[in-house]
Amino acid sequence: MSKPVAIVTRKWPMSCEQRLKELFDVTLNETDKPFTTEELKQALQNCDVLMPTVTDKISADVLSVENRKANMIGNFGVGFNHIDIQKAKELGITVSNTPAVLTDCTADIAMSLILMVARRVGEGERELRSNNWTGWRPTHLLGTKVTGKKLGIIGFGRIGQAVAKRARFGFDMEILFWDPFDIPNDVINKFNANKLNTIEDICRESDFVSVNCPATEETFHLMNKERFVLMKKSAFLINTARGDIVDENALVEALRNKDIAGAGLDVYETEPNLPEELKTFENVVSFPHLGSASIETRIAMGNTAIDNSLAFFEKRDLPNKVV
Repeated sequence: MSKPVAIVTRKWPMSCEQRLKELFDVTLNETDKPFTTEELKQALQNCDVLMPTVTDKISADVLSVENRKANMIGNFGVGFNHIDIQKAKELGITVSNTPAVLTDCTADIAMSLILMVARRVGEGERELRSNNWTGWRPTHLLGTKVTGKKLGIIGFGRIGQAVAKRARFGFDMEILFWDPFDIPNDVINKFNANKLNTIEDICRESDFVSVNCPATEETFHLMNKERFVLMKKSAFLINTARGDIVDENALVEALRNKDIAGAGLDVYETEPNLPEELKTFENVVSFPHLGSASIETRIAMGNTAIDNSLAFFEKRDLPNKVV
C-alpha cells in the first residue's frame, strides 16, 4: 500500500523528520524558508496532508485552490487562528492541532516574563553586558516583588491553570481569573482562585495581567486602550497567547503614558515585526515567540501532528481534531 503524500512547511526536529520519512511520502522544507501563498496552494494540490505552522496563513483563498488534493491539515501547534477553520469545514478538510504537549513550557515562559519584567532582569543584563555596572548599591534597579502579589489570568484553560500552579505554589500569588466558560469548582479550589465577573475587574484588581486565551474574533484586541487605563499604574501585562489579542498601538501608548508599569511579551500582532517604539522601552521584556521552544516540547508537537495525520488515513478518531 502506498504511503500518504505529506508536505511539511517548516523544518521540524530531526527525530520527527525521520519518523515522517518512515511513515509518509514526505517533502521536507530543508531551507526552513516560509511558504508563499502560491506555494501553499501548490502544496494543497500535490499532497494528501499538509503540515503547516503558525507562520503559514491558510486563508479561505488558499483552501479554495482548484484541484486540491489534500483533505487533511495536520497543524504543528495548538493555535489555529492562521487557518480559516470555517472554510476548511465547508470544504470537508479535516484540521488537527497539538494541545496539551506545550502547556508546561508555555507556562514556564509566562512565569519567566513575570519575573523578568518585575525584577528588571533585562535592564540589569543589558547594563552588565555593556560594561556600565558600577557595583551594588541600595537603590540600584529596584524592581517589584512578585511573591504574594495578585495575578489576574484571562483564559483559565490548560495553560492558564499551569501558570496559576506556578504562581500560586511557587510564589504564593493570589490567583484571580476570568473565563467565559464554567470552570469546575475543584479546579478553582485547587488554586484557591477567585473568578471575577469581567475582564475589567481583572484589570482593576491585578498586579500582573496574564493573557492566556485563544485568538478568536471575540478576543481580537481584547486588551485595548480602555482596559489598559483601568489597570493599576504599578501593574504589568504578560502575553504568551497570541499577538492580536493585544492592541499593540494601545499598549505602546499605555507604556508611553505610564498607565501601566511594564509588559512581558512573547507574541506580537504581525510577527516577526513589532512596533519600533516597543523595542525602546526599558520596562518591556520581549521574547521571540519562545513559548513552546524546548527540545522535548517541539518533538512532542511533531509527533502529535504525525499521530493525528496517521489516524486520519487509518480512519480512526483523531486524538486532537479541530474540525
